[in-house]
Amino acid sequence: MSTLSLRLPNSLHRQLKEISGREGVSINQFVASAAGEKVAALLTADYLQERAALGKRSAFDAVLRRVPSVAPDAGDELPTKGKGSKSRGRRGVQATKASSVSAADRIQKTRPRE
Repeated sequence: MSTLSLRLPNSLHRQLKEISGREGVSINQFVASAAGEKVAALLTADYLQERAALGKRSAFDAVLRRVPSVAPDAGDELPTKGKGSKSRGRRGVQATKASSVSAADRIQKTRPRE
């Protein structure tokens, strides 16, 4: 482990002391954990940007075209906007209808036969 000398505004130091006390950890543990979380978040964002750069919009669109045009399962509907209006999902499918077809059944129907 290494030692880091850090200058903090008094107000931030007070908040760190209060919050770490509430959490039952030392200020050192709290700051180390917070720094670790921030580093992980930044590395994750970098990773996702790198992966996104490898993607192709045409491939994404091709996958979406394979999604069947059916009403969502019960509970997966989009919320309605305003009183009495019904929202419409992709391809104009009414989002408030419940479907008796399972997701697995829909996937099977869209897969090319071998």
